Amino acid sequence: MPTLCVGLKRALESPSLRMSPNLVIREGAHFIADAHDSSQRSFFFEYLLHVKKDPPPQLFLMGDMFDLLVGEVRHGVKQYAHYIALLEEIAQSCEVYYFEGNHDFCLSKLFNHVKVIPLSQQPLTCKLPSGQSCLLLHGDKYGNDWLNRLYTALIRNPLMLRFLNGCDGLSHGAISKAIEKSQTQKNLCKRIPHFTTLIQRKLSFYPKAEVIAEGHYHQNHAFMVSGVHYINFSSFACNQSYFSVQSSLETPFAPMQLRSCPSQ
Repeated sequence: MPTLCVGLKRALESPSLRMSPNLVIREGAHFIADAHDSSQRSFFFEYLLHVKKDPPPQLFLMGDMFDLLVGEVRHGVKQYAHYIALLEEIAQSCEVYYFEGNHDFCLSKLFNHVKVIPLSQQPLTCKLPSGQSCLLLHGDKYGNDWLNRLYTALIRNPLMLRFLNGCDGLSHGAISKAIEKSQTQKNLCKRIPHFTTLIQRKLSFYPKAEVIAEGHYHQNHAFMVSGVHYINFSSFACNQSYFSVQSSLETPFAPMQLRSCPSQ
């Protein structure tokens, strides 16, 4: 039987990690989502250098930090080796949690000190400094889109990844480069019509919590519904913004901006 991605295996062995609020988010922790780093966008590396110089108590990477980084595919691993090394260095100064997204997954084998949270372990139930319970996830897990769920399962299948890696290697990275090129043509900063209604329909799939915080949609939008404070982080690729945790019931995640990065 083929070996599953290391992160998925750990998730299956430790299902209680997903629902037990055993992680306390500390005041001053940084959250950053959807950097979509590529040859066209490299602000994420500058941000990491900033964090290395002045580390927060915790760093939460909320997924899609790269346009394409899959632990089983050599092209992206080689391309982002200096990012991986820098994250490992930072993780020895502060806690680093990496929530896998739909563009970066099967990452556990790449890190020794960074705590990788695969899709199967999301959402992770945590506690905010205010005492509120909080669900953390990338954002692509729940909903009625069965085609997306099928794609998510297939693309993480170890046999499929082995096949894609072989084809990509034989073509000198042509598959990875084609995917990366398609990403440069996307408008990552577009507004989603009726976004609040879309999320309200999905919330019934989520476990119960007082706060839900996720990325994926790039909307930088928050609202209250049925006693739940829903927060969608902005995309770092759009405005180079990250978030700092504070002891506030109204604004638990305060937006910050890397000063040397111009807003787009």
